[in-house]
Amino acid sequence: MSSLFPRSARTAADASRRGPLATPAEVAEYLGVPVKTLYQWKYRGIGPNVHKVGRHLRYRWHEVDAWLDQQTAYDLTA
Repeated sequence: MSSLFPRSARTAADASRRGPLATPAEVAEYLGVPVKTLYQWKYRGIGPNVHKVGRHLRYRWHEVDAWLDQQTAYDLTA
């Protein structure tokens, strides 16, 4: 969707197209980071909440979006 839509509208539209659980690869693509970064965040306890389903890691999309909304933007011009 275009960036002209508010984040809440994009999130609602995205949620309707995707299932309730996501693989690390799907979350990495969504966040624009390597999968390895997600594993590092999990180890350090700083990334989105992750769940084990059997021996597989899965993320709940609403938790990923909530975590993303909590992140602060840093001023890179300083």
